[in-house]
Amino acid sequence: MLWAGAMIENPLVAQVSRRSAILGGGAALALASMPARALAAATPALPTPLLRRAMAAFQTHAGRLAHRDMLGVVDFSLPSRAPRFFLVDPASGRSKALLVAHGRGSDPDHSGWVERFSNRPGSAASSPGSYVTAETYVGQHGLSRRLVGLDAENSNARSRAIVVHSAWYVSDAMVAAHGKLGRSEGCLAVDAADLPYVLDRLGAGRLIYAGKV
Repeated sequence: MLWAGAMIENPLVAQVSRRSAILGGGAALALASMPARALAAATPALPTPLLRRAMAAFQTHAGRLAHRDMLGVVDFSLPSRAPRFFLVDPASGRSKALLVAHGRGSDPDHSGWVERFSNRPGSAASSPGSYVTAETYVGQHGLSRRLVGLDAENSNARSRAIVVHSAWYVSDAMVAAHGKLGRSEGCLAVDAADLPYVLDRLGAGRLIYAGKV
């Protein structure tokens, strides 16, 4: 398994977590205003601007989150061959990065890179922004978790059936053979071996933030 940034100690996130115990949600704002140099030094595997935006979203949408013990961040600046779905534990300051596919509408030439986003039904594209995880169900891809878009850029996520599911085209073997993953219809498709971990750690009522830098 390719674990780029797997279980990386993130002292900056840990620092915010400790402040949260005393100051509540306002501590996330401290992270959002930290100097770029400090953020970059603390989190080398996750781009500073994206981490900052994710943590700001964590604060903005706090009222929609039933749980604040885990945060998912998808870095669509990276190619699909790279582990770019970061699961961040604010309490311990550790993170783990997994492979995740993007939508074919975001990569029409199948280059392996996200070229554009869309919130339009039928676009088969990935959408940026904040999502709250919802219930699980069993569909055509097996056990999956529904996502609800919280921003204007992904407000149609529920009606578009944008979910977290596993897919045969997401694996180290696919990367080794083709140098990239296959594409989804806009869903966050992960390796079948990783799905139980993702569904468990990002259970209902938690935030996932996706974007590019």
